[in-house]
Amino acid sequence: MLKPRHSRLDCAPGCAVEAAISLIDGKWKAVILYHLQDGPVRFNELRRRSGSVTQRMLTNQLRELEADGLIEREIFVQVPPRVEYRLSDRGGTLLPIIEALKAWGDANMDLFARR
Repeated sequence: MLKPRHSRLDCAPGCAVEAAISLIDGKWKAVILYHLQDGPVRFNELRRRSGSVTQRMLTNQLRELEADGLIEREIFVQVPPRVEYRLSDRGGTLLPIIEALKAWGDANMDLFARR
């Protein structure tokens, strides 16, 4: 009889793994967090760095990240208005995970070439 691959993990619905993944499960959320690691970034710069993300999708992903407390938005009262996004303290705790995902992606690019 085969031993279950993850016998030591108990990830029933609602477990910590599911909860953590739900915070970064949007297509662009991890990318946004990655681009915010070096400090505040304005909306249009995030859009340029993120590639093919649409303005609407980026706005939605930023709103969700802000609502979850992973990023902070600062509005500067000037003409035209300026908005910057930065990692919150809690969002910063995700950076080792984001870096690990990047390292894994770099090491396994051959998987993406097949798509």
